[in-house]
Amino acid sequence: MDWKLVFSVSVLILTYVFMIWERMPRVVTALLGASALIVCHVITQKQAFEAIDFNVIALLFGMMILINILSHTGLLTCIAIWSAKSTNGNPTKLLLAFSTLSGFLSAFLDNVTTVLLLGSITCVITRKLKLNPVPFLISEAICSNVGGTATLIGDPPNIMIGSAADLDFYAFLTTLAPFILIIFPVILSTLLLIYRKGFQLSESATKELATLSAADAIKDRPLMIKALCVIALVILGFILHGSLNLEAGTIAVAGASLLLIFENRKDVWNDVEWTTIFFFIGLYVIVGAVEATGALELVAKDLLTLVGNHSQLAISVMLLWLSALCSAVIDNIPYTATVIPIVESIQATDQNSTLWWALSLGACLGGNGSLIGATANVVAADIAHTNGEKISFAEFSFVGIIITLETLIFSTIFLYLKHRGFI
Repeated sequence: MDWKLVFSVSVLILTYVFMIWERMPRVVTALLGASALIVCHVITQKQAFEAIDFNVIALLFGMMILINILSHTGLLTCIAIWSAKSTNGNPTKLLLAFSTLSGFLSAFLDNVTTVLLLGSITCVITRKLKLNPVPFLISEAICSNVGGTATLIGDPPNIMIGSAADLDFYAFLTTLAPFILIIFPVILSTLLLIYRKGFQLSESATKELATLSAADAIKDRPLMIKALCVIALVILGFILHGSLNLEAGTIAVAGASLLLIFENRKDVWNDVEWTTIFFFIGLYVIVGAVEATGALELVAKDLLTLVGNHSQLAISVMLLWLSALCSAVIDNIPYTATVIPIVESIQATDQNSTLWWALSLGACLGGNGSLIGATANVVAADIAHTNGEKISFAEFSFVGIIITLETLIFSTIFLYLKHRGFI
């Protein structure tokens, strides 16, 4: 076996071990792993840069600037106070409302934008109500990943699958969206069951809430109006990015650049979560090395070969669970890109559309399997860190694995019914 393949997989595993151990910052672990792979010539510097998804990096950077400028206007505090008052400060209602909103928005916007926006508001609310924001942030990230599964534009793997399989927006909307709508209440119920003992509102927080005014929270109305106009244009750009032939990252940076004309404080750059950005850079290089050495393709082909002579349903179920497992460990984009040709080769002799839906469900829902399984998860963890709280690898993975197993079981039933022609 190629030593480069063994070395790249070993670095990936060690990176996970150190992140679970949590004795070293995640960003340091990721950058050390990436550096080791480049220094040992497992991956060239050119390949390392090509492995970095600069669209995601630009999206993170742009949206962080936009939302941080918006937060300085006081609008996020205003929304937080209004939300808390409209639910009478009930933590359960707040979790349900924001988790549902996270799932809905992620079906039409990217997960990063959704979690950054809702996460910022959530931290303001929980600070006012003296609640722990961690359950809310974890729930929002998980629901964001689930909601993104519902549509063609909700998650990058779906865009890739739609292009390869010639499946349009309507096909995803009529096939996966009803399924997601059915399982979403189950997911919310599970999250409430997990966190039911952590929602206790103090009497002092209730009294303080009664004295707060949403309107008084606005600090800079002119800047707020400008920021909202720019963010509206950015969101419109996200929706029309295909027609505009522009990536979401380009649109986000363009919007941030426009807003910086009106808000040029020096500390704007301090608001950017640089540790999050460099963590992703390091992780992309590590995953790129694993992909470049052929490890992904080897795993995908070998495991699919195990059921090569079995029924169409068996292959679909295997693909579902394999995709979820891989997506919990590595970025689902390179994994999906690796598996698509394999699925196409199976499709050439066996026209079974459930294979594409199995790949979509596994790649998208599997992101909930660990803290670094999806970009939204890491963003939620860094929002918590910025606000003085901590989402540990173990805590997120505990909740995420439960939800992932739950959704995969339902997805298996869905594939069975789809295969039998019942839906």
